[in-house]
Amino acid sequence: MSLYWRLFLLNAAILVVAVLLLFGPVTVSTPVLVGEAFVLVAGLVAMLVANAFLLRVGLAPLQRLTRVMRTADLLRPGRRAEVAGRGEIADLTRTFNTMLDRLEAERAASSARVLSAQEAERRRIAQELHDEVGQTLTAVLLQLKHSADHAPADLRAELLQAQETTRGSLDEIRRMARRLRPGVLEELGLHSALRSLASEFSTRGLTVRPHIEAGLPKLDHETELVLYRVAQEGLTNTARHSGASRVDLWLRLLPGGGVGLLVRDDGRGIGNAPEGAGLRGMRERALLIGAELTVRGGRTGGTEVRLGTTGGAGARRIEAEDELEKGPQDGPEDEPEKGPQDGPEDGPDKGPQDGPEKGPEGGPEKGTP
Repeated sequence: MSLYWRLFLLNAAILVVAVLLLFGPVTVSTPVLVGEAFVLVAGLVAMLVANAFLLRVGLAPLQRLTRVMRTADLLRPGRRAEVAGRGEIADLTRTFNTMLDRLEAERAASSARVLSAQEAERRRIAQELHDEVGQTLTAVLLQLKHSADHAPADLRAELLQAQETTRGSLDEIRRMARRLRPGVLEELGLHSALRSLASEFSTRGLTVRPHIEAGLPKLDHETELVLYRVAQEGLTNTARHSGASRVDLWLRLLPGGGVGLLVRDDGRGIGNAPEGAGLRGMRERALLIGAELTVRGGRTGGTEVRLGTTGGAGARRIEAEDELEKGPQDGPEDEPEKGPQDGPEDGPDKGPQDGPEKGPEGGPEKGTP
């Protein structure tokens, strides 16, 4: 039944009841007596209450749909209005749910294009910093060293100071290039990249402890990049805003077969602060791989950033490709990350290649004195 006929019949029922009362024993005098006025007022109130109740019941689906419309958020997909009954309201609810499906799909596709272009631009800038600015500063550093070796004693101290300033600028350029393009992620994988990230953010006042669980499933590059970027943004927010002294960075297997990332600090917590561009960027990245991102206060204070991936098509596609590449003579692939040396607190992937002197390509700079 349509909304129009439902409301019409509700009001018609009230009016029919009022008309039927005219054939009852009730009479109205002229002028109206007090008792008769009381009966008329009571009947009017009863009619209004009945009409309000029936209208509330009839319009309840619209109110539910309105609440869902107000709380709909494309960065938190999956919330849908419940379709109840048949008729115009049910059709409207189904249309709204279909619109949300389309908007979420379009948002995910557009976010994927934007983030892909962003990563390409990051790689381009990091490459230019490495090839142009980095090499130029290296040449300046060598020239300053040569000049300092042949300069008189009163000028040598100033040249050495300029040399140290140039070396500090070169180190900062390298750090910027590594953050723009994590070469260690492409060359050594997610485990080593997260350990290198933890080492990079560890300072005198902040300790970052990585806990990498052994035996994690193989992930595709897109999923690894999302996990790395979310961890990077979480550590950046902690270092800038939380005032924490310790951060735990976890990467572990979830019960459903997915991989979970957890960044937990002991800082002042997120409180009621509104979400900024960093958190929105993390949610958009999580949508690319169908993951669920949760940012909340910790049980004992601080902030927790959780990203849970499912055992999705990305990992299954990689496993299928590996199986196709294997021949009958091939045995099972080795798992270099497994073993007792890959416990939660161990750092087997650390070494000179993960130190602060790496260039954006993951190796040391050539020609640096």
